[in-house]
Amino acid sequence: MKKIFFISGMPRSGSTLLCNILNQNPDIYASPTSGLIEILFMIRNKWDSFIEMKAQPEETSELQKKNILRPLLSNAYSHRKEDIIFDKSRGWLSHIEMLDWLYDDVKVLVPVRNIVDILASFEKLWRNSSKHNQAQFEKDNYIKFQTVAGRCEVWSSETQPVGLAFNRIKDALLRGHRDKMLFIRYERLTQYPDVLLSNVYDFLELPFYEHDFDNVEQLTQENDRVHGLGELHTIRQKVEPNPSNWYDWLGDAGIKYRGLELW
Repeated sequence: MKKIFFISGMPRSGSTLLCNILNQNPDIYASPTSGLIEILFMIRNKWDSFIEMKAQPEETSELQKKNILRPLLSNAYSHRKEDIIFDKSRGWLSHIEMLDWLYDDVKVLVPVRNIVDILASFEKLWRNSSKHNQAQFEKDNYIKFQTVAGRCEVWSSETQPVGLAFNRIKDALLRGHRDKMLFIRYERLTQYPDVLLSNVYDFLELPFYEHDFDNVEQLTQENDRVHGLGELHTIRQKVEPNPSNWYDWLGDAGIKYRGLELW
């Protein structure tokens, strides 16, 4: 069975970059955004609704459920030659208890970034895309999307990408899972990638691999048109610092989000 790790954190925080750096290692496959969590979640939730499962001894039913769920991720990547798999989904932090039940030594890489810079990145993407299409965020929140402050409020709300991811991290910490999480700060990843990747390999207890941070090929591909925002998952070839310029994009609307972080 392949070794499974997880990537789950904040949007616009370097998760796609991290995956493509890891993919330089011939023993590793790091996925684009994955929907496999939904499959596990659906099977787990549906299992006990079948009368046949209810009629079995509970211990037998739970064992069968685990036998089905545990190899699912590994089998989903059986077409990959690599033995180490990173499945990327921002939902994993909500289901660490299920992962603990299925796997030994669960470890999650958690990309994070200053919240105000995340919002500035969304604002930049929205402005670049709004000239030719309407994002789903805007369709659902047309009035608030008339101002920078309103757009920041939408993106940071508990049902939208920034607020939801933030709350998932906060709750995972409150549930006592800090030891399973390694925070990957975007600022450190882009400024000191060699040091940060060394920390990643130490955390995962894997042999170190020498990465080329000047030539990161984008191997993960995603159709960003489904989100209505272009270049959500496009990376630059060279890993280098990306200076914070949030005020240029958000102005005074961004001030309230400075220092809002858990890491």
